[in-house]
Amino acid sequence: MKNNLKLYRTKSGYTQEDISKKIGVSRQTINSIENNRFHPSILLCLKLSKELECKVDDLFSLE
Repeated sequence: MKNNLKLYRTKSGYTQEDISKKIGVSRQTINSIENNRFHPSILLCLKLSKELECKVDDLFSLE
């Protein structure tokens, strides 16, 4: 799965720590998602897209 999380996160002005606190996960989880070491659950994808004000499809796609 490909992701654009870092692009949308930085565009929104969030650090990894900021976004992790907003959605209730660790900074390491955000880092792992951004570096394709962890594939998030649907619930986590929805929380991220809501916080970053974009569609889930904008953040994540199949390669």
